[in-house]
Amino acid sequence: MAKFCTSISIILCMLSLSSPATATTTYNVLSFGAKPNGLKDSTQAFLNAWSAACSSSDSTVIVVPKGRYLLSSMSFKGDCKSLHITFQIDGTLVAPADYRILGQFENWFSFEGVSRVSIVGGALDAKGPALWACKASGKGCPSGATTLSFTDSSDIRIDGLMSLNSQMFHIVINRCQNVHIQGVKIIANGNSPNTDGIHVQLSRNVAIVNTSIRTGDDCVSIGPGTKNLWIERIVCGPGHGISIGSLAKDLEEDGVQNVTVTKAIFIGTQNGLRIKSWARPSKGFVQGVQFIDAIMQNVQNPIIIDQNYCPHNINCPGQTSGLKISDVIYKNIRGTSATSVAIKLDCSATNPCSGIRLEDVKLTYKKQEAQSSCVNAKGKAFGIVQPNNCL
Repeated sequence: MAKFCTSISIILCMLSLSSPATATTTYNVLSFGAKPNGLKDSTQAFLNAWSAACSSSDSTVIVVPKGRYLLSSMSFKGDCKSLHITFQIDGTLVAPADYRILGQFENWFSFEGVSRVSIVGGALDAKGPALWACKASGKGCPSGATTLSFTDSSDIRIDGLMSLNSQMFHIVINRCQNVHIQGVKIIANGNSPNTDGIHVQLSRNVAIVNTSIRTGDDCVSIGPGTKNLWIERIVCGPGHGISIGSLAKDLEEDGVQNVTVTKAIFIGTQNGLRIKSWARPSKGFVQGVQFIDAIMQNVQNPIIIDQNYCPHNINCPGQTSGLKISDVIYKNIRGTSATSVAIKLDCSATNPCSGIRLEDVKLTYKKQEAQSSCVNAKGKAFGIVQPNNCL
């Protein structure tokens, strides 16, 4: 029977259709000198295993057996001859104990210009707390490394991975297409700085499903140039919620469009569903966003649009956001707010939000009615909307 893709499952379907049915060659990192004792640096062994897999004409599997593997910064680059490369990780990859070794790099594991690469299972322990403590002390500290980054890549799958205590962002998807992230667990302290769970920018056809994120910044952050993003069954908390933005930092900036967040649960987060932009001129936009079936548990800002984002009031006082926000749906959003204002739509004076739709929203504050606040926001309410609709 011929296989075809429906619009809802198109990203998953595209990835399954692209799976090659060819011979598979296996490369075990132990054969390249990796040591599973967590003491000997196995960086070169992993790079050599990648080189062998990349140059093979078969589909390949790089096997990482159980154990702990000490690894420094690594870059895995294409183009590869192999039609498909799978990292099958049964062990734990650990960063050096001295945070300065990894902290001097932008990324810990970086994939650049690759296609049809899958990461299955395993745990990545970046040992971030020492760097977080350094930053908290105000000493001269390195910025820190993103744990896992994909750039200029396509047909990527991350399945069942755990990212623990990243120095900076946990997972970054940058200039990629056809990416499926599933069954991922992300864990860091609620006060860990700049540890976004999953960041997507300049990418299209990305799906994030069945994922748990506990971190100190956004659970999912969505940057400029994101198109066709599907987020489903996410548990977020602690963290700053799911954020489109911040946007409008630059005048010339790609827009964000066709984003769906469905069946998300937020537990004790700073925000729930957020769109934020700097109060600066910009040619960017946010269009075609659906927030559906979300549960809020003691969330400070369950529904928020903030177009006056200006940290420390630097380089933006007196300006308004040029970002255009339109066609945003909030449907079946329920739960509790940790503050009295559960819906806050603070849009641009020069570019008011348009096409905002609130449908079947019920948010309470301390078992009482919450409040809503709308500034420069245009739209309609349908069904029961509590707090009272301010559109």
